[in-house]
Amino acid sequence: MPNLSSDELFQLVKTLEKAEKRNFKLYVKRNAATDDLKIIQLFDAMDKMEVFDEEILLKRNKGIRKSQLSNLKAHLYKQILASLRVMRDEINIDIQLHEQLDHARILYNKGLYTQALKVLAKIKDLSKANNQITFWLQALFFEKKIESLHITRSLENRAEQLSKEVDDLNERLVMMGKLSNLSLRMYGLYIRLGHARNEKDEMLVKGFFERNLPKNAAQATGFYEKLFLYQSYAWYAFILQDLLMYYRYCQRWVDLFEKERFMVKIETQQYIKGMHNLMNAHFMLSNGEKFACTINDFEHFYRSKEANNNDNNRVQSFVYLYTAKINRHFMDGTFTQGLKLVPYIEEKLEEYALQLDRHRVLIFYYKIACLYFGSGNNDKTIDYLNRIINWKVDLRADLQCYARLLHLIAHYELGNFDILEYLIKSVYRFMSKMENLSVVEKEIFSFIRKSFHLNPHQIRSAFKVLRDKLKKYEGNPLESRSFMYLDIISWLESHIQNLPVQDVIRAKYLARATGSRQQAAD
Repeated sequence: MPNLSSDELFQLVKTLEKAEKRNFKLYVKRNAATDDLKIIQLFDAMDKMEVFDEEILLKRNKGIRKSQLSNLKAHLYKQILASLRVMRDEINIDIQLHEQLDHARILYNKGLYTQALKVLAKIKDLSKANNQITFWLQALFFEKKIESLHITRSLENRAEQLSKEVDDLNERLVMMGKLSNLSLRMYGLYIRLGHARNEKDEMLVKGFFERNLPKNAAQATGFYEKLFLYQSYAWYAFILQDLLMYYRYCQRWVDLFEKERFMVKIETQQYIKGMHNLMNAHFMLSNGEKFACTINDFEHFYRSKEANNNDNNRVQSFVYLYTAKINRHFMDGTFTQGLKLVPYIEEKLEEYALQLDRHRVLIFYYKIACLYFGSGNNDKTIDYLNRIINWKVDLRADLQCYARLLHLIAHYELGNFDILEYLIKSVYRFMSKMENLSVVEKEIFSFIRKSFHLNPHQIRSAFKVLRDKLKKYEGNPLESRSFMYLDIISWLESHIQNLPVQDVIRAKYLARATGSRQQAAD
């Protein structure tokens, strides 16, 4: 079957909403020519298809010849983008500023230099008010061009003023460039490798960060400079599993938007990402009350105009809200209740298939697998883990490793001893190859291998011995990754106490909540 995502035009058509489709047809029909009528025919044909197939399209639309199709598709693609450009004009500050620059250029070409300078002055004011430094700089360069080629008598000492403005903005742009590069590269490092696995990884990450962090970064005052600085530190701390540092910089990231609330509309994606990381930090630090409050704030945003004014915002808001909701069930120990989210999540994963990257889908599969594991449904756990294991991608080596480890434990729970020997060797080989085998995992492998030969009376004692061994590593940053991906201690205690995993985790959550209330009362 042809791949739905293989044709770029088809992807674009399938992302259009009803209002956008209607606007496109009105836009094209205003000055309809023969080719325009044919692209509407092509548009309607593609809109009706579930999966793009060129042969079927040509067979059902005799008016479109195969020799025409390539040019018609290119023309249709451009016309759709043009119609969207008109429709979305008032929403995006970038589009508004681009339009104003176009107006300044038109006035300049007409020889109306003074009018062009007035438009450029407005662009600079609007750019400054909205932290859009690149547009501000473009306006300044245009001003310099006009002042150097024509006698405008606009102001005395104009050359000196323009030169100083350009120098100041260039310094800011250099800082922004360095910090945005550092932020992107730290995030890329996390996507490829996950958390630091050993001291060698720690040294590598620390060395890279220190070499690329600008010396005067702490003195940055602009919105974007601070944003990229906080992001860089957040990814740095997250890779090293310094959770307190991670939380502090995620909070600063979000606070930046709280201080300049209008920037949520301009940089919605950055705000969404910041809220996601803040929720993640609260989850990892078991900040139950703050986690709940932040989820409520984000759910309110999820219904806002900003979150729903385009597909990108809508999809990312869904991803991060429902990731946080699953994490909340992990923290509370309400795994069975959390399974109620799965049908809706599956529906949205299918709806947003074109926009979602594989990395996010894999994380959802792993979290859903953990929900089923915590609720005691090991068969469904294995089903979702197989989706990760059988998906051949080079993203998140750590996620691939822990999917295999949980897959092994789920088969152990089901008593599938006939395949466990093979699975142990397979998982051990995979994790060793990825240089991902920690002390905690080695202990788990050793336990499962030995448990084959233990009788029912010995097994409970063996669980206690393993639990006591592993608890020694809970505070070790290089081993904490194992506990973040899989609450192995609670699994062991569930066997020791002969209780479901979620009951053990729920009891821990209630104990923490009671302790917090007592502290507050004291």
